[in-house]
Amino acid sequence: MRVHVADHPLIAHKLTYLRDRRTDTPTFRRLTDELVTLLAYEATREVRVAPFDIQTPVAPTQGIHLASPKPLVVPILRAGLGMLDGMMRMLPTAEVGFLGMLRNEETLEAHTYANRLPDDLEARQCYVLDPMLATGGTLAAAIRYLAERGADDITAITLLSAPEGIERLQSELSDLSCPVTIVTGAIDERLNEHGYIVPGLGDAGDRLYGVV
Repeated sequence: MRVHVADHPLIAHKLTYLRDRRTDTPTFRRLTDELVTLLAYEATREVRVAPFDIQTPVAPTQGIHLASPKPLVVPILRAGLGMLDGMMRMLPTAEVGFLGMLRNEETLEAHTYANRLPDDLEARQCYVLDPMLATGGTLAAAIRYLAERGADDITAITLLSAPEGIERLQSELSDLSCPVTIVTGAIDERLNEHGYIVPGLGDAGDRLYGVV
């Protein structure tokens, strides 16, 4: 598994305001959208493309377009939905699937409650959207679920990650045959006793949707 921290001043700038407890919900949503677009640029460096012949106003030439099958973008409900627009701005022709997963707040384990994915993911590149890689249970379960359905290249995009979550993914997904990449805005210090990232930014879902 490869971990890429997108080290860029604009990403750090937007993360600073996302972390600030004084940032209101509309601003939090806008910053998330902008930040995901920046992270998507990093995450799609290895997106599959194919040659494409075109005619400019001056001469014929060859460019590229996204190869088939098209990439699949998979936001994890509900917080991942807040990242979808920023990702689709970079990949407007990608397909979208949805995966609903909940974390049991006592056991910190994840279980699936909704699935709106293509039946066959054979040879598909998948981009999983989840704002926080905290304990890693939800993301590990989601990645394994996609791999078992045939996805052969999986990239997860997170705003923030905790070292414990990254270690868990490395341990639990080590047997997968497909490459897995984590692209994140920052790796924070640790998790607290409640499974929240420290210093983090709180509950991303609550802050995206105005729940207090």
